[in-house]
Amino acid sequence: MHIKFPSRVEQAMSYAKKRFLPRSLFFRTMLLIFVPLIVVQVVSVYAYWNSSWNKVGRKLSDNLAQDMAFIIQADDGTKDFAQIQSMAEKIYDMKVQYYPNDDKHNVWRNNKKNNRFVTGFMSDSLRKYFPNANTDLFVSNHHDDLNILIDMDKGLYVFKTSVKNIFSTSIFGFVAWMIVTSLLLFVVAVLFLRVQARSITQLAAAAEDFGKGINTKFKPYGSIEVRRAGLAFVKMKERILRQISERTQMLAGVSHDLRTPLTRMKLQAAMMPDSKENQEFVQDIDEMEKMLDGYLSFVSGEGGEKSGFVDVNEMISSIINKYRKNTNALVRFSTNYEVSAIQGREQALRRAVTNIIENAFHYGQTVAVAVNNSGKYLEISVDDDGPGIPKDKRDDVFKAFYRVEGSRNKKTGGVGLGLAIAKDIVVSHGGSIELSDSEMGGLRVVISLPL
Repeated sequence: MHIKFPSRVEQAMSYAKKRFLPRSLFFRTMLLIFVPLIVVQVVSVYAYWNSSWNKVGRKLSDNLAQDMAFIIQADDGTKDFAQIQSMAEKIYDMKVQYYPNDDKHNVWRNNKKNNRFVTGFMSDSLRKYFPNANTDLFVSNHHDDLNILIDMDKGLYVFKTSVKNIFSTSIFGFVAWMIVTSLLLFVVAVLFLRVQARSITQLAAAAEDFGKGINTKFKPYGSIEVRRAGLAFVKMKERILRQISERTQMLAGVSHDLRTPLTRMKLQAAMMPDSKENQEFVQDIDEMEKMLDGYLSFVSGEGGEKSGFVDVNEMISSIINKYRKNTNALVRFSTNYEVSAIQGREQALRRAVTNIIENAFHYGQTVAVAVNNSGKYLEISVDDDGPGIPKDKRDDVFKAFYRVEGSRNKKTGGVGLGLAIAKDIVVSHGGSIELSDSEMGGLRVVISLPL
């Protein structure tokens, strides 16, 4: 179910998704775990602050303020102040000093800045229980002692006690416990997701290699869903390889069965009297042999050739040098040794590039071949100054046995399998082949192969 938002909101969400959302499965899953984990941590700490820690801090501060109010009230002039000091230290665990009005200003001048996080609750309690007095408090340099000053009409009282009497350190233990458990959960999630993401990554790599004709070994592992996908891929690959093997064996038998009667027909035609009808019969036999060879080349594909590193510049140079000896066409070749070697099946790639260059030599007087690097792909471009191919027929020329020139005359071209074979080989390597207008006036063929 998709909830529809206004167009501007949809555009903003789409931009944020492309700009900030991770692309890999691992980081997206980690984001799904990390964000709720942070939210839970913040909510838990906030709830603990408002419920437990806040109440405990206020209660401790109120109790301490009440104790100090009792001590001040006990100093009514009828008791020795030394007894009050002894009682405060023994019962309430605090030291108290009294300064008359003549001496209190020197003591007040030595006041230091307090820590609001520690003394915030105590400040509120002092204003609550001593509304008519000037109060102040600060923490010592060692952060252990709390000094409280209460200036009243009869003089200044200075109380010194432990910070623990107003500040509960349980929040630090709670936060530390939350962080440790969160880190433990995060580590476990990372280790688990790495295994799952690695299995999916290896499955994608094996599928990509298989699309390029590289038979990479892959053993499914991980969760049930990932293993099922991996097993489905392995079975699919086995079926495809078995189908290719059966097709190759069948075509080998077809080649043998058809070539034998064609050879007998050629021998019989050679022994027949020389006439116009016999010449046409021999031409038909030659045309059948040519069509049979082209058909077998198309459907047999690359056979059982193994993948390896191919030096594209050297391969193209050898192809061009072969045609330079047999044609008067002008040839230009631009090499690019930065991306010379790619992984593929050399004989199959040679066949594909040969078909493209052969067409260029057949129809053009000037041929330009170049090797370029587009980042992720190696591009082989072949330009000629021939008649080109109309735009409305550029998709059809990749179909088997299709020819722009409609006749089947072998003098005007082949059987219409050159580009079909080239495209089949390029696609089996994970690449693409495109036709466009050349700046030389003819056809431009661009083969893109992944690096």
